[in-house]
Amino acid sequence: MKNLLILTSLLSLSACYEDVDVTLHQAGVYKGKVDTHSQTVEERAAILAKRFGQVQTDR
Repeated sequence: MKNLLILTSLLSLSACYEDVDVTLHQAGVYKGKVDTHSQTVEERAAILAKRFGQVQTDR
């Protein structure tokens, strides 16, 4: 019974583990994947403006 109590307490404490690794970033420097959109900024802006106009017709 004592071993079961110890095993149960160890298993319940293992669920409280939190990863303590810290990622430091430099301000203004993007280090992610390269943006590979097939559209230009202007084309995306036009598409978004059209979608906005379709939804926001009551304003």
